[in-house]
Amino acid sequence: MNAAAIAVLDRPPETGEDSAKRRQIVEGARQMFLSHGFDAASMADIAKAAGVSKGTLYVYFKDKEELFRAIVLLECASQAEGIFDLDHNDHDVAGVLTRLGNAYVSFLCRPEKASALRTVIAIADRMPSIGQVFYETGPSKGIAKLAAYLKAQTEAGVLTVDDYEVAASQFMESGHGTLFKPVLFNFAPPPSPERVKHVVDIAVRMFMAAYGAK
Repeated sequence: MNAAAIAVLDRPPETGEDSAKRRQIVEGARQMFLSHGFDAASMADIAKAAGVSKGTLYVYFKDKEELFRAIVLLECASQAEGIFDLDHNDHDVAGVLTRLGNAYVSFLCRPEKASALRTVIAIADRMPSIGQVFYETGPSKGIAKLAAYLKAQTEAGVLTVDDYEVAASQFMESGHGTLFKPVLFNFAPPPSPERVKHVVDIAVRMFMAAYGAK
């Protein structure tokens, strides 16, 4: 992770009124970025949306990039809502992958998640540090956790996986590829739970056929 991201993560947590004020600013900024995009959202607009003065805004964040980076970190941290907390002692791989796939795809296809990703993609070309932070604290971390679970199952003799990261990425892509991209590009609304289950079940069957211990 780059130094700018580490600086945000290492900042001591605020308490009491400071913490509440920071959350208020972040939420106001998040709404502005998602509705107007990074470039169109000015610090003055963000201060107004958050219900604070510009002076107060600059007490907490030195510039718009630092504020956006903090929001990216929070967006990615929300992926850790237990979705990727996998029990290495649970050897029912098909069951674990089914629960993971359904939870992750449902999470990913929320309209606000797609909006956040569009905003990150729009500025990642000229602000690569933002894209790096998003990937390192979001998708990369999820893949790493799944890869560690697959490694544990291979060592237990349940799976035969030779590249854990590739296998983890394959499962995640096959589970959401046909569901999330239409949402991301505003081609279709979020899929129904029934459709999510159907696609994830196929992904699990494919994974077990390829990697299940023979």
